[in-house]
Amino acid sequence: MRVAALRVEAHLPAPQSLKEKRAVLRPMIDGLRRLGSYSVAEVGRHGAWQRAAIGIAIAAPDGEGLEMQISKLRRYLDSRLDIEILDVHVSELEAPE
Repeated sequence: MRVAALRVEAHLPAPQSLKEKRAVLRPMIDGLRRLGSYSVAEVGRHGAWQRAAIGIAIAAPDGEGLEMQISKLRRYLDSRLDIEILDVHVSELEAPE
């Protein structure tokens, strides 16, 4: 089993309040969850209107499956026109045998 954690740093140009920020983030987070069995949460920059940090956890049976899932997530993030992705940091974790 292979496991990875992604931290996505994003710029949200439109929101002018935290309420508007949540209205942009909610559909994105829901969309990420629909792509697969991922755990997704806002993990930082809670008080900033136009910045967000999203954490995503992925598990796959092997390295090839993990890379495929990461690629699928990146394509989805790149397709979002309302959000500018600044950085995607991937940490692959060692799973116990």
